[in-house]
Amino acid sequence: MKPEHVAFFEDPKPPIPGNVLFEALTPPREIVLAVNPRVTLEVIEGVLKAAKDTENVVILELALSEMNLKGGYTGLTPKTFAERVRKAAENVGWYGYVLHADHVVIRKGTDEEIENVKRELAARVEAGFTSFAIDASYLFDLTKDTVPEQLKRIIEVGTEMFRYLDELIGHRNYGREGEVGEIGKTELTTVEEALHYVKSMKQNGVDLHWLAINNGSKHGVSVDAEGNIIPQLGINIQRTVEIVRALWDNGYPTRVAQHGVSGTPLHLIAEKFPKGVIGKGNVATIYMLMVYDILRIYEPELYRRVYKWVIESYRKEGVPEAEIFVENSKFALKQFFNEFDKISDETKNAIRSKAYAETLLHLKAFGMEKTAKKVYDYIKNRGIKYW
Repeated sequence: MKPEHVAFFEDPKPPIPGNVLFEALTPPREIVLAVNPRVTLEVIEGVLKAAKDTENVVILELALSEMNLKGGYTGLTPKTFAERVRKAAENVGWYGYVLHADHVVIRKGTDEEIENVKRELAARVEAGFTSFAIDASYLFDLTKDTVPEQLKRIIEVGTEMFRYLDELIGHRNYGREGEVGEIGKTELTTVEEALHYVKSMKQNGVDLHWLAINNGSKHGVSVDAEGNIIPQLGINIQRTVEIVRALWDNGYPTRVAQHGVSGTPLHLIAEKFPKGVIGKGNVATIYMLMVYDILRIYEPELYRRVYKWVIESYRKEGVPEAEIFVENSKFALKQFFNEFDKISDETKNAIRSKAYAETLLHLKAFGMEKTAKKVYDYIKNRGIKYW
């Protein structure tokens, strides 16, 4: 007989609220896999099939730059991405996922930008997203001398955005992620900065589930002249642990959302990453490059056209073509959007299978063990109804 938690997530229902996932996995013992499936339906199907077969819940996410009302650089709007995920869930028969709006970025904090971001948030709420990351880290004020002054605008704008979400949704049953350190900057986020940010947001009525910090990671991957991925070993685990321990010691259960996982060897994640302290691991680029590797073999004519367009559009003197392609091939997703939909069934099956295998490895390395049962038990025991 099929276990109750498996039957529950096989039955059609909306995405899981992010706060439910966070609360159910308490105390945390794993890094929740958050996949950014910016290319093709089949990637999502492979991810969800791996989640189903291992009885796990995953997060599916896209950032504002990738998915917005104008199509972002993927050609997807919040509505079309949510529909694509829903279709994949129907095809696989697994609804154990959170739909997360990642990196909803405010870069300048002007009235015009804030109003535009609010329109984007409204579109995500309407499309059924159940978790949101507000990233106002660009508003860090380097001209000021104290942490409260440096973070003042980040906190003000973040609070305004989450309060707007409260009004739109009508309740607090959604995932909340904040960001205090801009990813890729030289200076690591300090314990003082993280603690002041989370504490101030809490005082403003915003309980953060996940916190993105600058702990030495970078988005995407780095490659050598031949296009081989250079392992990313820059994540400062000690600082990450110091920040989360300080948060927990002060009564804030917030966990770190780790960006820039794609370039980190999986064996290092399995062996060295502090599971639970890092509560969410974002994986994006590796899935996209996987698709391009498959297209190169199964759809060589399409791959050649994509490659040619990327190199001609983004050529830089002195930069190897392989590096240019890896760094800029994401911009081809919108340019060749319709062609990606027309690939052969054989190619689609290869993508589905490779995404499945890649996800199995990530789930294992992240320490995810039958999280669907933990989430189901939490929902059942507390009488939660989100469908």
